Amino acid sequence: MANSESGRHRVPRINPELRERESVLPLELFFDLVFVLGFTQCTALMVANPTFEGVGRGMLVLAVLWWAWVGYAWLTSVINPEEGAVRIAMFGAMAALLIVALCVPEAFGDRALAFAVAYGIVRAGQIVLFLLGSREDPRLRHSVWGLAVSSAIGSGLLVSASFLDGWAQVALWGVAILIDWGGPALFGVEGWQLVPAHFAERHGLVIILALGESIIALGVAAEVELTTEVIAAGVLGIGLSAALWWTYFDVVSLVTAVRLIRMPDRKTRNRFARDSYSYLHFPMVAGIVLSALGAEEVLAHVHEPLDGVHAFALLGGVAIYLLGHVALRLRNAHTLNRQRFALALLLFGLIPLAMEVSALATVIGLDVLMWGMIAYENSRYGEGRYRLRHGEENAVPGAPPAEDSNEDGGGEDPR
Repeated sequence: MANSESGRHRVPRINPELRERESVLPLELFFDLVFVLGFTQCTALMVANPTFEGVGRGMLVLAVLWWAWVGYAWLTSVINPEEGAVRIAMFGAMAALLIVALCVPEAFGDRALAFAVAYGIVRAGQIVLFLLGSREDPRLRHSVWGLAVSSAIGSGLLVSASFLDGWAQVALWGVAILIDWGGPALFGVEGWQLVPAHFAERHGLVIILALGESIIALGVAAEVELTTEVIAAGVLGIGLSAALWWTYFDVVSLVTAVRLIRMPDRKTRNRFARDSYSYLHFPMVAGIVLSALGAEEVLAHVHEPLDGVHAFALLGGVAIYLLGHVALRLRNAHTLNRQRFALALLLFGLIPLAMEVSALATVIGLDVLMWGMIAYENSRYGEGRYRLRHGEENAVPGAPPAEDSNEDGGGEDPR
């Protein structure tokens, strides 16, 4: 009889502790594939309206998609997405996200209401799962209710905006995003919890997804005749994507993850995660998506100068990406990454020149500048970079020391 009772015992289907033993799961990777379509659709929206207004609208949609993804990144640090009925709920959220992505090209037009309603369903599903996962954690439940308020207001404003048009619609979108994004700042983060290594890995993977979208953009543009110049531009486009990958994954992602893991308490860790990942990773993703828009135009018109919009997208997108890195270091190490800040400013200053020379010349110059900066950083921070990449975590300046170490992690920041 006792064995029978034991056999009927079940591990709780939703338990925050389940995440402690796991890295990113296959279902999370599967879930994130919907966002590849979402990122691609943002680029399609901007391609269909190649004006600064169109770019602005594309960035608004991207901000909404990003916040939906962020919510589920926090959620899967609380519950195991592959446990029991949670798996079915995640599939339901994927279906709603697919509708959101399909509506993106007309998110300010005929499909505005469908976009807003589907987005509201995505956010509501996240809140329900959060409430289930917080049954034994009153602090977490209090934070979830705060998030529910900001999410409901933000989603409601998007529904209201669907009945407007022009600048009134755009303005209401902006207000909705500010309120939705502002929830964790307004209601505090003390109650949230996360698994640091898992959380950092999730954000690294979304950077990969954005870079993947930039590769897709190159493939779409390659429908033109495959001349020597087009081949060269395609190779240079891959070189640019590789440079963007290097500037994040070579050191920055490792430094940020180590700092998150070593945060001394729940409140400090949650603030770090909110600022460094939920907020400051967005300009990196936005910069990658913008640069993909510019790179697509390079392959389509390799011999012609870029117009103002696409010159801004290519050079300004990379500059925004670098400024995201600068802001991340300011937030966490309270120091300025001078070479990345200087290069970002230079790229903004080169936009007028890109409108005078061929698109191929522009992408050549951009690759030279990016890889030149990488070479400079590798030579200057070689020792610290080596120590960090080979597991010597005390090479991270400004991070709390590991519990089993007496080192203070001094030295130059290898970024």
